[in-house]
Formats: sequence, C-alpha cells, structure tokens
Amino acid sequence: MADQLGGQVLMEELCKGFNFLMDPIRGVITFDSLKRNANVFGLEGLSDDELIEMVREGDLDGDGVLDQTEFCVLMVRLSPELMSGPQNAIDQALAFFGS
Repeated sequence: MADQLGGQVLMEELCKGFNFLMDPIRGVITFDSLKRNANVFGLEGLSDDELIEMVREGDLDGDGVLDQTEFCVLMVRLSPELMSGPQNAIDQALAFFGS
C-alpha cells in the first residue's frame, strides 16, 4: 500500500488519523479521546481494557498517551500490510517526524 500511496502521502494520512483521534486541548491521544472517536475507525466493538492496551502498546515513552510519532509507529505495527517491511515503516515514520 505504501508503494501505491507513496511514503509522504501515507504519513499525511496517518497524521490526519492522529489529528482526528487526539484530544484537542492536550494534542495527544488519550484513552478518553480514543474511546470517544473509536467508532469512526471501526473500533466500537473494543472494550475499555482493549483500548487501554492499545494506548499502552503504542506508548513508547511511558507517559500514558500517544503523541503523533507513537501513533504512526503503532499504526504501522498493527497494519504491516501498509509497508513492504516493518523496519522500513518505522524508519519512514521516524524520518518524517525528524527523530
């Protein structure tokens, strides 16, 4: 899919998803903001525990929320078909955000 969209377009689409799910005041995805918007992404069937685990799984720095980079890395990890290989996906996401 990344080959079809191009790396830049894929990252832009991930950013749109992040912006939709994030708490507009804090600028990060919290459990509450994820739960509030989960239905738009077909996640309405997930329990609170599953949503909490999703945040936990993506939370690389341990602050209990997902910033934009963490969200993009998590989405690529959860959807490996987006990229030709997981390392390529992580490298592109980190390069896009200047890490």
